[in-house]
Amino acid sequence: MHTTLISATELQQLLKTDADVRVIDCSADLMDPTAGRRLYEQLHVAGSLHADLDTDLSEKSHPASSGRHPLPAREVFAATLQRLGVNNGSQVVVLDRAGIMFSGRLWWMLKWCGHEAVAVLDGGLAAWQAAGGAVGSGPAPTVPAGDFRLGPTAATALTTDDVQALMGRPDRTLVDARAAARFRGETEPLDPVAGHIPGALNRPFGENLLPDGRFKPAEVLRAEFERLLAGRDPAGVVHQCGSGVSAVPNLLAMELAGLGRAALYPGSWSAWCNTPGTARAQG
Repeated sequence: MHTTLISATELQQLLKTDADVRVIDCSADLMDPTAGRRLYEQLHVAGSLHADLDTDLSEKSHPASSGRHPLPAREVFAATLQRLGVNNGSQVVVLDRAGIMFSGRLWWMLKWCGHEAVAVLDGGLAAWQAAGGAVGSGPAPTVPAGDFRLGPTAATALTTDDVQALMGRPDRTLVDARAAARFRGETEPLDPVAGHIPGALNRPFGENLLPDGRFKPAEVLRAEFERLLAGRDPAGVVHQCGSGVSAVPNLLAMELAGLGRAALYPGSWSAWCNTPGTARAQG
């Protein structure tokens, strides 16, 4: 079972077996909601399906969280997984072409729904192509519905109220994955208020990756997070970003580093800055 990362070579070998494997492309663009499917149809791992950030991995009608990309209810998402052909025995592999910014969302959501057999394709589509993996284009293939059923959650999601309650506690640390300029409040292209949650630390999610888009070695990640946390307990970390999407690479990186599976604040800054009475900081 692959539960964190899978290399392009490992995926190629796995697809040659009779294992139940479902490959899902999560390509997206925060500035253009229509771009994900277009990118997928231009080029994708042969046989893979596409999960759309706004319609499959978010739910604005009856959300289970707040913010710009609210989570769907677990039961609603289970139906999406069934439509994507996922079974409880499936090995799911997720990928995108933006430093796992989007595929990490699906990785985390599957853990949230109790499915541990999900891994991110290390290096994404570029690594797959570099390894000579088969590619295709055009609309997603039709697949038989899966039999996925929810299990006990294996991922912790916090609400805005939860985060407000833990502020100032020495055993809790917020880590914000947005770019440094957004964290400092110098620019804000997506949300109505610029800045960050007071006391949060900043680690832009791209710092987890090598120039080729693969994750840094575990020992490097561990050293970098230990330096960031400066003695704070890794078990008390809560990851956030703008809308709960780009925070996941930091969460996965900590797990790769052997620091455990930290909590996620899915609403993130987009929920925080739209909640009356919340404290905000800049600089």
